[in-house]
Amino acid sequence: MSTTATPVSLVSQCDDSLTGAPSLYLTPAVLPSLAEAQEWCHHLATTHYENFHVATFFLPASLRPHFHSIYAFCRTSDDLGDEVANTATATRLLGQWRVMLQQCFDHPEQSRHPVYVALQPTIEQCNLPIQPFDDLISAFEQDQVYTHHESLATLEHYSRYSANPVGRLVLLVSGYHSMELMQLSDEICTGLQLANFYQDIVEDSARGRRYIPADAMLRFGVTDDQIVARRFDANFRAMMEFLVADARARLQRGGRIVSLVNRDLAATLSLFIKGGHSILDAIAAQNYDTLKSRPVVTKAKKLSLLAGAFAGKLAAVMLPARRQGTPA
Repeated sequence: MSTTATPVSLVSQCDDSLTGAPSLYLTPAVLPSLAEAQEWCHHLATTHYENFHVATFFLPASLRPHFHSIYAFCRTSDDLGDEVANTATATRLLGQWRVMLQQCFDHPEQSRHPVYVALQPTIEQCNLPIQPFDDLISAFEQDQVYTHHESLATLEHYSRYSANPVGRLVLLVSGYHSMELMQLSDEICTGLQLANFYQDIVEDSARGRRYIPADAMLRFGVTDDQIVARRFDANFRAMMEFLVADARARLQRGGRIVSLVNRDLAATLSLFIKGGHSILDAIAAQNYDTLKSRPVVTKAKKLSLLAGAFAGKLAAVMLPARRQGTPA
């Protein structure tokens, strides 16, 4: 998967209306102020995905607008690919969205969409590169044409574009640039991506997509027809047990990152890591039968994770600071 620079002529002639997109994401007729754009992103982040809102609570207040704008970019990009009438429309919208991204970096004064208005101070103050944003758009474009994955290797490659850029942006906004931390973050993000795929097998199948790798299916004797028919057996269980163990190992390998960053960020990252483990635990708890029903993390479990994270933040305030890595 590769990206190419958007020609200057296309940027200057950018059609940023996003006609055909869900109404929420249409570019407003009147240019929003920075405050209005940031409020739009804040509303999207705090109403669309509860776990993200909870996690950002543990970050310094000064960083939260940056995370809201990045989340709004990710959410909008995803929905332009998934929540539209057909593949042709989605492909067109994502292409327009990429041109608008280039415009935000090259001619920010011309941006009119709330996401790109709000992103400008984030990009400038955190010195963010365009590549992670562009990679995310590439992943959603890939979803339009590559719907059945052949191997764990192709899933890793997909996660390189669909999930890992988010973790890297989180580190960059928080002031961390070391490659060691980036690689640990990649492990976590790929593990989270896989956990979500394994949780949503039935839903993805209904949308004509399969994120279960074909090589694992062949190894354990599972077929596409079996998934469509939602027929659970010992072969499917063995395959899911293998895939869950692989995703869990990625989360565990990346988990070392919490000892290398400041406590505020560590609390947020720890919450996401534990959330990933909770999804995998939920899959195991129903005997790996993700064809019967979608495994869910209970409200009680979510409250337990939140309480643990809050206790960690409280301890960080009351106890002497432990020795940690510093932004590189």
